[in-house]
Amino acid sequence: MKSLPVLLSCLLLIATVQADGTRLWQQTKYEDFEKGTAQGVALSSDGVLSLAPSFNALYTSASAYIWDIASDVDGNVYAAAGSPARVYRIAPDGKGTVIFAPQELLVQALAIGSNGILYAATSPDGKIYKIERNAHAAAKSQDAAKSDAVVDPNYSASVFFDPKTKYIWALALDPHSNLYAATGDRGEIFRVEPSGSGALFFKSDEAQIRLLQFDKAGNLIAGSDGSGLIYRITPKGEGFVLYSATKKEITALAVDSQGNIFAAGAGDKRGGVAQAGTLSGTNPVAAPTTIIIQPSQNVSPNTPPGINPVPFPTNVNIGGSEVYRIAPDGSPKMIWSSKDDVVYALAFDTAGRLIAGTGNQGKLYAIGDGDYIDLTKASANQVTAFARAPKGGLYVATSNLGKVFVLGAETVTEGTYESDVFDAKIFSKWGRPEVRGNGNYELFARSGNVDNPDRDWSPWKKIDLKQAQPVEAPSARFLQWKVVLHASTPAAHVERVAVNYLPKNVAPEVDEVTVQAGARVPSTTHTGNTNAEGISFESPIATVPDKHSIAVRWKAHDANDDELSYSIYYRGEGETQWKKLDEGLSDRYADLDADLFPDGSYTIRVLATDQPSHSPSEALTGERTSDRFEVDNTPPSVDITSDRIEGNTLRLAFRASDSFSPIKRAEYSIDAQDWQTAEPVGQISDYKVESYDVIVPMPVPDRKEGSMTEHTVVVRVYDRFDNVGVAKVVINTATSEH
Repeated sequence: MKSLPVLLSCLLLIATVQADGTRLWQQTKYEDFEKGTAQGVALSSDGVLSLAPSFNALYTSASAYIWDIASDVDGNVYAAAGSPARVYRIAPDGKGTVIFAPQELLVQALAIGSNGILYAATSPDGKIYKIERNAHAAAKSQDAAKSDAVVDPNYSASVFFDPKTKYIWALALDPHSNLYAATGDRGEIFRVEPSGSGALFFKSDEAQIRLLQFDKAGNLIAGSDGSGLIYRITPKGEGFVLYSATKKEITALAVDSQGNIFAAGAGDKRGGVAQAGTLSGTNPVAAPTTIIIQPSQNVSPNTPPGINPVPFPTNVNIGGSEVYRIAPDGSPKMIWSSKDDVVYALAFDTAGRLIAGTGNQGKLYAIGDGDYIDLTKASANQVTAFARAPKGGLYVATSNLGKVFVLGAETVTEGTYESDVFDAKIFSKWGRPEVRGNGNYELFARSGNVDNPDRDWSPWKKIDLKQAQPVEAPSARFLQWKVVLHASTPAAHVERVAVNYLPKNVAPEVDEVTVQAGARVPSTTHTGNTNAEGISFESPIATVPDKHSIAVRWKAHDANDDELSYSIYYRGEGETQWKKLDEGLSDRYADLDADLFPDGSYTIRVLATDQPSHSPSEALTGERTSDRFEVDNTPPSVDITSDRIEGNTLRLAFRASDSFSPIKRAEYSIDAQDWQTAEPVGQISDYKVESYDVIVPMPVPDRKEGSMTEHTVVVRVYDRFDNVGVAKVVINTATSEH
């Protein structure tokens, strides 16, 4: 197991890899290795690759689901299946036969006694059947005889007990051959004596009792669906809630030799949560979990004849799973959780490790206290049940498709792990790999220029790690490594693989240059940001109005992620040479002093260089020129050419002219009253020189007849750049008698 300092140093190394020169592609965490493909290789939660237990397919059934399995002393495994409903007998050599084919929708649960008698529970409208070999071969049950399946004639089946309930979810046998049945939709557990006489043993206020196990003291441990309760029920039928899980359904149970109870929960609760305590009364129960089997439209090309895979019939595949441990003193602890995997089965291997079977990726985990190992993956969607196999192994049942595998007690002698494909983004040269591991292992690598390794990549090349050889793969954009672990002493394992590489330097690109006269960039502007994943990106650069400034902004990128610096140049219209304005800029903007630019047309050129990340001889540059922009700092001139009084009106003529840009608009005001718009002769204002001839009503005089009245007329004119020219005239008028 990796120490904390080692992990911290690995993370620090990743964070401090620079963009310039040699780079490092490193994989050392579970999240890194999980993206690859393992064959016979297990992955621990702290990021260690090691040899996995052997895992081999034993039997592929004609049913889509296998819900439960049980094994006998001779190593035969019996599988309870659905779609179609069957019980299969599978010998240790993988040969299988159908020994029971009822008319019900599925066979949900199995239990096998010490005398070899097999009990099978069906759903819906559940019944418990007794399946025997040879004893009553000629007297098959009427229900079984209706099936079209070819049933082994050496087995007979008859109804053993009918609880008159909809679902039978689980079966368990005590040392005295009494059979216990967990049912729904009334949340009842029945006890059935060897004679077939049965009665209600325990009544819950939950809708479904889903699982049954016995502890060391002979108490029955049960798990429910609804409030996610785990019960301990004494031989007298007295129930006590040991734990109310945070999930709604208990999907798996296992009890170890020390008396620890392990349980898996799945599905989000709705409404209140039941509290631990002694059970009493018979409260109304919730609606049952409904099983719906629908035909699938997508059939795998590897599907054996007669199999029609369908969606897994459960409503607990949302929200992931949790695994809890309840100590012998009753104290609970959550020891594992997943957002993606749902645990459907729990068991112990010969080493005492807790093994979890999950969906919907068919993974098997060995779960410890806060850590875990991703052991292997079945070629089916859900791992649903376990049973003891010969030589210390475990039989493993799956659904979608209905198969049986054998998980061995020993590790394989050789395992292979292929990394995820690494994208260097650009053409790169591969350097020396760095591997941290132990035991007997080999490292290989290959490269290509498409993201699919099956499309004409280079062949795998072994790397001589003892000689510190570089990766013998052609320079390319994509790279993949493979490690082969061999059985050895000490045991082979790998916990870090890193590859040095040198991307071909690519010139930076300036994507856009924007120039805005009469604006500037605020001094608090930041041009780079980092998102939640730690990836940097360019944020928009805002501006504020400023008559005396010119804001220059640009966007640039570098395929190597090199650090860039910028220089800016300008050139006036009609000029042939660029003049440098500034250099060595790290920001993506610059503010220019507009007063230093005479009226005229200009362009700006921005040059980007990756020299901060390279030596001067290897540095590359890219550039872009802005669109043409204009600078106009000179206000228009205004000449009042005529003013005369005509009765009670003023006729005012004036002329506006600008040396660079057209006149935008003109206004006048009399005696500091509101500004009024003056239209040019011809109405359209689109020339550098415009003439105006306006007739203005004069204000009504407030003095006595014969007195003189003085009026101040102000004219202001704007050019296209909002430069303002102003003129004034004072007019004296004599009032007349009305």
